[in-house]
Amino acid sequence: MEISYLKSIGSTQQHLISQLSQKHISAPYCYYTYNQTDGVGSRDNKWSGKEGNLYLSFVVKKANMPKDLKTQSYSIYFGYIFKDILTNLGSSIILKWPNDIYLDTLKIGGVITTIKSSNIICGIGLNIVQNSDKFGILDIEIDKKKLVYKFIDKILQFPKWREIFDKYSIEFYKYQNFNFHENNELKSLQDAKLNSDGSIDVDNKTIYSLR
Repeated sequence: MEISYLKSIGSTQQHLISQLSQKHISAPYCYYTYNQTDGVGSRDNKWSGKEGNLYLSFVVKKANMPKDLKTQSYSIYFGYIFKDILTNLGSSIILKWPNDIYLDTLKIGGVITTIKSSNIICGIGLNIVQNSDKFGILDIEIDKKKLVYKFIDKILQFPKWREIFDKYSIEFYKYQNFNFHENNELKSLQDAKLNSDGSIDVDNKTIYSLR
């Protein structure tokens, strides 16, 4: 995968999508920056950025994704791989269902995945310097460039979903004191049951992540 560093950009994900549509790049490809000024978050929210944080977006072919992975769980898949690398480096972060990166009770990052034809596009933001009192920051010092390359290297190995799910499911039940949004309605994960495809059962309803 070719990996390109951008000194500053509005949104790595929007830039990647634009470059793809103009056929300037093709999958697999990754852009990353430490200064994103107009990021995109879940539910069409803006992800406020500050210089010094990490923002990356990459594209891979859908055909290369693990056969046992449902499209609805792409963000969990990518997010857990990212989280697991940071955990192995000493961080205490968690991946809250379905796509938020937390440290203790504060969000410090997130994952958003988009399907464009035969391409899977994923964007990740991680707070390393303080954005505001509403958000936390990573609890370890890292080499951001090395983290990007380590993460992309793991992605290109395309580990099986079952391998990721077995580890994620253990952690899911440790951190059910959080909420999530469904159709802009805040719901609790307290009594949620995690299914093997990454969906959850809440109030007799199966809910899938579409992020």
